[in-house]
Amino acid sequence: MNATKEQTQKFKKLGIASYCELALFVPFAYEDLRLHDKLQTHTMQLIDATVESVYRGANSLQVTFFAHNFGHTITGVLFHPKPYMMHQFKVGERDYYYGMVECKSGQCTMSMPKKVTNIGAITPKYKSPLRSDVMLRFVQSSLTKENLLSEGLRDEIVDEVLKLHFPSQAISSLKELDEKTLNALKYVELFIYMKRLSSKRRYFKSLSSACTDYKDWSETLPFTLTDEQIKTIEDIKMDLQKDVSARRMIVGDVGSGKTMVILASCVMMLPQRSILMAPTTILANQLYEEASKFLPHVKSVLVTNKTKNIDLDEYDFIIGTHALLYRELPKASLVMVDEQHRFGTQQRNRLEKLVSNGVEQGGQAKPHFLQFSATPIPRTQAMIETAHIDVSLITSTPFKKDITSKVIHKSDFKDLLLHIEDEIAKKNQVLLVYPLVEQSEFLEYQSIDEARGFWEKRFNNVYVTHGKDKEKEEVLQEFSKNGDLLIATTVVEVGISLPRLSSVIIVGAERLGLSTLHQLRGRVSRTGLKGYCFLYTNQSSSERLDRFVQTTSGFDIANLDLKFRKSGDLLKGHNQSGSQFKWIDLAEDEEIVKSVKYDLLN
Repeated sequence: MNATKEQTQKFKKLGIASYCELALFVPFAYEDLRLHDKLQTHTMQLIDATVESVYRGANSLQVTFFAHNFGHTITGVLFHPKPYMMHQFKVGERDYYYGMVECKSGQCTMSMPKKVTNIGAITPKYKSPLRSDVMLRFVQSSLTKENLLSEGLRDEIVDEVLKLHFPSQAISSLKELDEKTLNALKYVELFIYMKRLSSKRRYFKSLSSACTDYKDWSETLPFTLTDEQIKTIEDIKMDLQKDVSARRMIVGDVGSGKTMVILASCVMMLPQRSILMAPTTILANQLYEEASKFLPHVKSVLVTNKTKNIDLDEYDFIIGTHALLYRELPKASLVMVDEQHRFGTQQRNRLEKLVSNGVEQGGQAKPHFLQFSATPIPRTQAMIETAHIDVSLITSTPFKKDITSKVIHKSDFKDLLLHIEDEIAKKNQVLLVYPLVEQSEFLEYQSIDEARGFWEKRFNNVYVTHGKDKEKEEVLQEFSKNGDLLIATTVVEVGISLPRLSSVIIVGAERLGLSTLHQLRGRVSRTGLKGYCFLYTNQSSSERLDRFVQTTSGFDIANLDLKFRKSGDLLKGHNQSGSQFKWIDLAEDEEIVKSVKYDLLN
């Protein structure tokens, strides 16, 4: 961007850094200073008028105009006039005046008329930190077709956006923008965002660009990999063969078989070493067990807080918790992380160092880096993320889960108790998720502390845990072996494998995002059991929950979540509510996302 020093200062005041961003400072209103010969009521209008009389009241000023363009009289009214306003109206003078015109029973008034000079123009009005006249001049001098094209926007997008700042017709409301103009604003907003994302991407030489084939290994498996698993493994194979360090995010629905993709990546990396980090001991343990089972020829090791100082140089596959971040690690050509969003900022910074631990002098080489997530994201978000990281989606599961989902209320409680008794009699396990650990006067649902007594009296082998429980991993492992009923918060949302878990009951379900509900539902029926998911709510009806129980795909759920909550900040991960975007709607605007992505890549 070839901005002058003065332009750069104004950009800074406006909190922007480009002409494209300036184009998104859309006027909130327009002054139409063209002279019309037809009077329109309830409209800001210009009159060519002679002042016939001026009357001063206690708190007002009344001016009688003869409007030459309409050929009749209009009464101007100013409330609480400032002294300088008095001098604008001199009897016998002819000038141009602008104000809101209203007509009732043949009488026409103009409220707050003001004398104007910029006749014949439609002037945009801006809300900005700059004074209105300064902002107008700045836009008129800086927002040129040439400047916008120089930043990479398409010709027709530039023309559409400029219409808003240099209008030939007054636009009465931004709600009335035609679809073409609205789509152009969406395009520009996303173009800026994705361009910024791609500028964050850094390319480094990879420590290894050799790759072993995975097919012989996959034929030894007691099942067949799904098409999407194979496609993702092929994506990774291409990455590992490049001399540029890979950065790829693999997003798979609950139970889509990401573990096999992790193991295949380790196989392809041989004889080079791979490191895998998981957010909990349970998860790391599960992954280690799978590696021991399906990669018998690979020397694997599990590293947790309890691991003694063993020599990790002897191992090809190091699997561990965040304990890995706090010890000396041998050089690895592939670093993988499961559920990266569950690590704290400090841990992520250490992870970045871990990923850089093989960097040669001059900072030229890094390991390949793969991150895995079981939290499905909308397809539009996946496309946007590709501006700074490669993305693979695994949307199908190796086997179809049979889970019945249902919204329930207080009146269903007796039936719910019978269902729980039934499932426990079948040696199945039940999970009860409560919104809070302790009582709250603001919440109409019981907390774990209030509810546990009822369940502990009624059932045997009841286990309780929550996010602040230091023993939660031990409790979950104990429950897995011996429990009937587990009472918890959403701490069990991700990753843990409970083969006998058949039912989950989520209390106050309307308080949780649909993606969280889907994660919790994904805990049941892991091994082909008939599963049940009950959403308990005090709300008499909820379209959101009704739509959820009819939807099984995590990626469709992620889209529904967007529709009901609007997207959050994708870059920073604040996906709670309130949109990062003013114009674009990620739930609806997939075609625009595709178009921006195509233009940025070509």
